[in-house]
Amino acid sequence: MTQPNSLYTQRNVVFLLATLCCLLWGSAYPAIKNGYALFQIAPDDIPSKLVFAGWRFVFAGLVLLIVAAATRKPVFALDRRGVGQVTLVGLAQTTAQYVFFYIGLAYATGVKSSIMNATGTFFSVLLAHFIYRNDRLSGNKALGCLVGFLGVMVVNFHDSLLSLDFTLLGEGFVVIAAFVLSAASIYGKKVSQRIDSVVLTGWQLAIGGVGLLVLGFAFGGHLSLPSAAALGILTYLVALSAIAFSLWTILLKHNRVSMITVFNFMIPIFGTALSALFLDETFLEWKNGIALVLVCVGIWLVTKEEKTPGRA
Repeated sequence: MTQPNSLYTQRNVVFLLATLCCLLWGSAYPAIKNGYALFQIAPDDIPSKLVFAGWRFVFAGLVLLIVAAATRKPVFALDRRGVGQVTLVGLAQTTAQYVFFYIGLAYATGVKSSIMNATGTFFSVLLAHFIYRNDRLSGNKALGCLVGFLGVMVVNFHDSLLSLDFTLLGEGFVVIAAFVLSAASIYGKKVSQRIDSVVLTGWQLAIGGVGLLVLGFAFGGHLSLPSAAALGILTYLVALSAIAFSLWTILLKHNRVSMITVFNFMIPIFGTALSALFLDETFLEWKNGIALVLVCVGIWLVTKEEKTPGRA
């Protein structure tokens, strides 16, 4: 039987690690914007953006595979089934998700894209309800997701939200990207039960990154290294991807999907705050404080009923 103090410690560790992942992913927003400027990638140059993302994930995957090999993890001990599984996770979670997201972002406003992308949490909670018997949808989970989503809407509130236009290539593709990521993450949780989490994350990032490179180059994308600052931004993005994705995979492996994915609502909050810090964007507004409170309440509602961080 798990002791109360031990359970409290476990819950705190989960909270801290999930928050760290969201902080890192939130920091990717200003880092990527700076990266586009430093690498001289035009806003409408989707192929070059795919190449940029491709190198980011290929190098992040290689870093994790090198770390795994150095710690004597079975990097190359995958059977045919394992190779097929990590390939599917990589092509779905990294390649397909980013292709849909970048195309959608080109045809929708950034505000709407951020909000549509947050629907991924709903998809994760709903899919987990039908897949895992110990992760059923409850009143608290539904309410927590709604409150957290409201927080994302508040932090992204803009006059463009009042427009009801919806296009398949715009908002539709962003929603598809969110669904693909949710489904792939849940499938990755199953795969992680038989393949080491770091090895799985390393291979899926590398394979997914190669997929992005192939598509980017095929459609005319290109990337050059113009300065040391550009290399520094890319290095940071590689590091944050390696750390955040590997930690997230471990968290999903050992915890219920709904308990972890609800933390995704924190990403826009961190993204907004860090963009204000590094891009001179406005952050000290009443709506950002309200959004943070709503997101925290949403996380509390979803996680408070989780008695143990046990496996699904």
